[in-house]
Amino acid sequence: MIDFAARRTMMVDTQVRPSDVTKFPIIESILAVPREVYVGADQHEAAYVGGNLTIAPGRVILEPRSFAKLLDAVDIQPDEAVLDLGCGFGYSTAVIANLADAVVAVEDGAEMADDAQGRLSEQGVDNAAVITGPLAAGAAKHGPYDVIVIEGAVQEVPQVLLDQLKDGGRIGALFMEGSLGVARIGHKGEGGVTWRYAFNASAPVLQGFEQSAAFAL
Repeated sequence: MIDFAARRTMMVDTQVRPSDVTKFPIIESILAVPREVYVGADQHEAAYVGGNLTIAPGRVILEPRSFAKLLDAVDIQPDEAVLDLGCGFGYSTAVIANLADAVVAVEDGAEMADDAQGRLSEQGVDNAAVITGPLAAGAAKHGPYDVIVIEGAVQEVPQVLLDQLKDGGRIGALFMEGSLGVARIGHKGEGGVTWRYAFNASAPVLQGFEQSAAFAL
């Protein structure tokens, strides 16, 4: 029988802590959430390996290092509302729910969204809701949000999402530039969103976040 708790501890000790993620609430939440619950039925063995874990065509659960560093950089507070875009089977939402006051997660397929909500409910996560819709559209009617986390890569972030951030809010995303990817954190102020480099990472570009084709004569 697989000792998932031991694997979870090893994941934190070998992938998360060495990546300079030291905030206790993040470490505690990752240790508390059973990652194996939020993967495909045939992926339990791979739940704690390093690297992105493919869960559908073009969709991944972000590698533990990248996900933890993204959470560290956006610095979610206990009284904040978070929008989690592309939650997959609900793992990211479960971790974020331990850090935030409330989480709204978005999945673009009804089957996966329902699956994620079911898994979260079974695990007693009662401050998160999963809704179905285009990831790039967000969930404006439940906003605005203090933090937005995008569970996948982007080439650009639609303005409609940035409009759902509160003033002073933060957004974390992985930007793919060719084969290279960098995580950036956006801070919303009076002049709009200012992006700052956080760390290097990569993931598949999510549908709706592709770079708009430049107009050419």
